[in-house]
Amino acid sequence: MIADWLDLTLEGHASARGMGRIPGGRYEIVAPGVLEICPDTQGPAARPCVLSAGIHGNETAPIELLGELIAGLESGHLIAGAPLLLILGNLPAIRTGERFHATNLNRLFRRTETATAISVDAGNAAAGKANDCPADDEPARARQLMAAVDDFYARFPPADGTRRLHYDMHTAIRDSHYPRFAVVPFSEGEAISPSQWSILSAAGLQAVLHQHQHSWTFSHYSRHYHDADAFTLELGQVRPFGANDMAALAPMSRLLAALATGTPPDESDPDAMDYFKVEVELMRHSADFALCFSEDVANFTRFAPGTLIARDAQAGPCIIGDTPLSVVFPNASVEIGARAALLLASCAPPETA
Repeated sequence: MIADWLDLTLEGHASARGMGRIPGGRYEIVAPGVLEICPDTQGPAARPCVLSAGIHGNETAPIELLGELIAGLESGHLIAGAPLLLILGNLPAIRTGERFHATNLNRLFRRTETATAISVDAGNAAAGKANDCPADDEPARARQLMAAVDDFYARFPPADGTRRLHYDMHTAIRDSHYPRFAVVPFSEGEAISPSQWSILSAAGLQAVLHQHQHSWTFSHYSRHYHDADAFTLELGQVRPFGANDMAALAPMSRLLAALATGTPPDESDPDAMDYFKVEVELMRHSADFALCFSEDVANFTRFAPGTLIARDAQAGPCIIGDTPLSVVFPNASVEIGARAALLLASCAPPETA
């Protein structure tokens, strides 16, 4: 029973392989914390879709969303109508309620220079053991998840006129002026499908952030290597299991249900969202580094020209130039060489025609 799969996976007792039937299709456990749904018949709006959660182990609301989706599919309230790959990311960190153990998993989704795609068996072998996610080895887990995505997209090509899809769902460490927002990975390929903006607006997203360069996150992996419509979705703030405001995520839950059943999702005015682009990626270059604003500043807080943002013994000061900028994801405690914050400028909405 797939509802039991989620609980057993989080407890560390799930089998790494298995399969069975659900209303309208079948499921298969293809790797630890990775569940594939294959419908008997695809719905009118079906597209191959990866839905991931728990890439950071303390971000629980997306895991609860996947739990609701799985329960609906098992009960028959939702009839499988599209290929889905459901992923629980950093299993050891989820179990301990930590963001990660050894290193940030969401910076490791990059193929080697010689690799083109990774088989699931090779990914599982690289992870060290086949029956669970490797403890304290985020690089091995990244290889395992890349292999699962490669295999899924290879076996389920999109229909003509559609694209693959990946929603990597997160919650933010801090408060935000926009509690629910999408991060669009940088790509040199095709633009995001125009319909996605109205779909995300209807799902309750309030802002969109366009990345400016490769970042090697999980959503970036799907966009860069598979030309998918891929997003990192920030869906509120980090909370323990049972403490999330799931009512605020009801529109997102309806979107996931539409994707699972292959039915057209709700759409609304994309201009209801605000749009931003990255102007500055602030990196930590030395041990002597500090952000020059309150530790509890909210995401999308705006800073005026001339404001001192950070000091770094190696890189020097970071000062806002002639245009006001907003900050997201500030974290002075990142590893040396890692991103400490992004500074954003407002931008026009993308073309929707």
